[in-house]
Amino acid sequence: MQNSYKQAVRIILLTGLQCLFFLGHAQDGTIYPLEAPAEPNAIPLGTGGVEDQPAPETWFRQWGDPMARNISKATLTPFLPEAGKANGAAVIVAPGGGFRWLSMGNEGWEVAEALAQQGIAAFVLKYRLFPTQESLDDFSAWMNRPRPAPPKPDAASTDKAPSPPVQRDLSNPLEDAEAAYAMILENAVEWGVDPQRIGMIGFSAGAGLTLHATLHSKSMKLAFIGPIYGGMGAVEVPENAPPMFNVIASDDFLFRSQFGIIDAWFKAGRPVEFHLYQNGGHGFGLGNPDRTSNRWFEAFTHWLEVNRFLVPNAAE
Repeated sequence: MQNSYKQAVRIILLTGLQCLFFLGHAQDGTIYPLEAPAEPNAIPLGTGGVEDQPAPETWFRQWGDPMARNISKATLTPFLPEAGKANGAAVIVAPGGGFRWLSMGNEGWEVAEALAQQGIAAFVLKYRLFPTQESLDDFSAWMNRPRPAPPKPDAASTDKAPSPPVQRDLSNPLEDAEAAYAMILENAVEWGVDPQRIGMIGFSAGAGLTLHATLHSKSMKLAFIGPIYGGMGAVEVPENAPPMFNVIASDDFLFRSQFGIIDAWFKAGRPVEFHLYQNGGHGFGLGNPDRTSNRWFEAFTHWLEVNRFLVPNAAE
């Protein structure tokens, strides 16, 4: 009996150690290969491919999250509320990843599921990306290359306009976003969506795409936007710019004491809400433990409610 007890204890301890090993393996910043997950509900957008892209779409895991790169075929995945819970609002969700990869888990599917639980039809946009190395080892080496530290703001620099960001050709992601918007309009009745209450939120590079679509699309008429930890530089705000909900943490490298986009929206007389959180870093998705930024999603849905985007037939 004693030997059996000791053996059971050894098994429990061994299992616990294995769990800790695999948890650590899954949650660290190392890049691990990942078999492409099934995406049974992903709808091809038919927007074409990517020039000079010899590598196929592949997936990897980092920080415990599934990520995709070398995406050359855009898709849209609906996350619809349960029957009787839908309020007619819809949100296009654009994950981030520097336009080189997409954080499909914490900035895509998880956010869409949370929105659907609030009665909001959510649509994860897997947009086309710039090519990366075909080999995962080469890609990992490129990701881990030394980078210069971002400049620290000082009293003099905060009084000056920040240097404009390097301009990228975002025609492919913009075309994908426009195709997603058009598909939602086309299927609005089937998906229970009010065409007047379609918004878009994005994370990091996805926030950049959200803003780019707002400023440059000729076909998207977004009801609201939510750039989440995106660039904070000033922009030229259109007269009919949608209300904006903006989130960033003070310890995010993209913040750098900039309020340009907030100031521009406010001075243009367009509705804007801004949350600068004490901590959270970059890429926190719905939130990380023990960070003040963890409550942004509740603030966002409250903002949508107060602005009557969650009220059925509010626009009629």
